[in-house]
Amino acid sequence: MVPALHEGQERLAALAPWFYEFDLGAYGRTVSSLPPEVLPIHQTRLEMVNQVVDGYFGSRLQEIRCLDVGCHEGYYSVAMARKGMREVRGVDVRESSLAKAAFVRDALGLGNLAFERHNCEDLRVEESGPFELTLFLGILYHLENPMLCLRNVSRLTGEICVLETQVVDEVEGYAEWGAREWTRPYHGVLALIDESAEYHNQNTEAGATPLATCPSPVALHAMLKHAGFRRSEIIEPPPGAYEQHQRGKRVVCVAYK
Repeated sequence: MVPALHEGQERLAALAPWFYEFDLGAYGRTVSSLPPEVLPIHQTRLEMVNQVVDGYFGSRLQEIRCLDVGCHEGYYSVAMARKGMREVRGVDVRESSLAKAAFVRDALGLGNLAFERHNCEDLRVEESGPFELTLFLGILYHLENPMLCLRNVSRLTGEICVLETQVVDEVEGYAEWGAREWTRPYHGVLALIDESAEYHNQNTEAGATPLATCPSPVALHAMLKHAGFRRSEIIEPPPGAYEQHQRGKRVVCVAYK
């Protein structure tokens, strides 16, 4: 239900602080809590997602069902719904983020957009067949169990998943595998990151547990393959992209079923 003007303006203020910037017309604009130099990350990510989605689906956009896993305040869910997709569903583990997302949806009058609370480690959305498009943006590197989550996302993906993540430098070598003379080559790496401070301070950008795992690009491709995707590719960032995307420290990857 679209809120009354005064009620909506009060609700926008009461829900602060916000992570994303939304233009909600007469209700006002949200102000992101991110430093100005980091804020362009959202626009770069959206530009790259739009490039993939528009290029892949083309004239089929109005037929598409989209699942946004780890939707946060609904920034990318809203963007997909405003394209006119048949159905967009955002899921997130935090009620506080979902409350903001629902308010934005109602303020913009997006009837094709719904939000639900789920943990991607136990992703049990209503069984209505796979979604042609899944989004998994800014989530993977905050997870304690990334393969479990990728398998869940893969199970719900009908055609493509657009994934964005921080990545770490590559590591390769040989590991002993049962005996000194028995070795196996390894390529790619998962770095363990301690997010205890952010987690215990209830930072909404941290994962659902204090331990995070961040992949290298080679590890990312291997994980997507073993999760059930046929192939994956990293997308070239556009001119003027956020500096981490330009330097390859964050990547947008498309995985195909």
